[in-house]
Amino acid sequence: MTSSESRLTAKSPIESATLASARQTLDLEAQSILALKSRLGTEFVQAVELMLACRGRVIVCGLGKTGHIGRKIAATLASTGTPSFFLHAAEAVHGDIGMISAQDLLMALSYSGSGQEILSILPAARRLGVKVIALTGNAQSELARLVEVHLDVGVAQEACPLNLAPTSSTTASLAMGDALAVACLQSRGFGPEDFARSHPGGALGRKLLTRVADVMRSGSALPTVTATATMSEALDEMSRKGMGMTAVLDLQGKVLGIFTDGDLRRLIEREGDIRRLTVTAGMTPNPRRIRADALAVDAALIMDNHRLNHMLVCEDDGVLSGAVHMHDLMAAKVI
Repeated sequence: MTSSESRLTAKSPIESATLASARQTLDLEAQSILALKSRLGTEFVQAVELMLACRGRVIVCGLGKTGHIGRKIAATLASTGTPSFFLHAAEAVHGDIGMISAQDLLMALSYSGSGQEILSILPAARRLGVKVIALTGNAQSELARLVEVHLDVGVAQEACPLNLAPTSSTTASLAMGDALAVACLQSRGFGPEDFARSHPGGALGRKLLTRVADVMRSGSALPTVTATATMSEALDEMSRKGMGMTAVLDLQGKVLGIFTDGDLRRLIEREGDIRRLTVTAGMTPNPRRIRADALAVDAALIMDNHRLNHMLVCEDDGVLSGAVHMHDLMAAKVI
């Protein structure tokens, strides 16, 4: 190895110290989370039972760094089937405590368990009959002793080398909040479709909430001809509607077949002069179809598996109600 290669591969003292510090931080925080497992028991089950029985909202309350964790816990609960919002402890004592109703459940976060802002909320909660779950790092604290359920999120050591900045402790609180949210999610039977309703703007929401009826073309935008239509009439309908196909219907509006650009090419190769033919000479009879209330993602799967650019949408009686093009699914971001 040359001297220049040695300089490239060797770590500088600063780099080595930085990586060592990062690894120690991750080790300490991982250990703090794993230590929570041995503490899970009756009180955790009681907390979940209170959350499931709540007829209002789970109000997560905190201050400072713990408050930031509380916001995330509330957001996770709300998106996984447990109605929740965050209440800032300092704002609560200056009027926002009015957000709490008798049907709610309070989840108080305070690592020391002695924060006066959090403690000052308890009398008002008690007057309303609101039960309280507390997450603290001190099982002997005033907050831990005053609530119905206490969950110990104490850590042996903060990742901060001064053992001062909330690091391991906030990570442990966040993990406990996730454990509560997931336990409630599973108890409620909360599934992908429920999750999608909470995330309508996301990719999962689009896939699980978008129906064929939402993306299909219908009415005057739908290319259709009857079985007696000439090839010229069929091509004119296809050109005007711009879907690269036309549905072929009987007099009752039921689907007999579909005539596509591909069918046109194959017909020309087979017959040569097609001017005197009717559309039935080249159509594909009994084409694949789907219901309007089916998920758009299911339509995309069928079309992809059978290499279709378009598919007809029909009622159970075979009456045409629309048509969906692969480009429509792409525009709706279903695929």
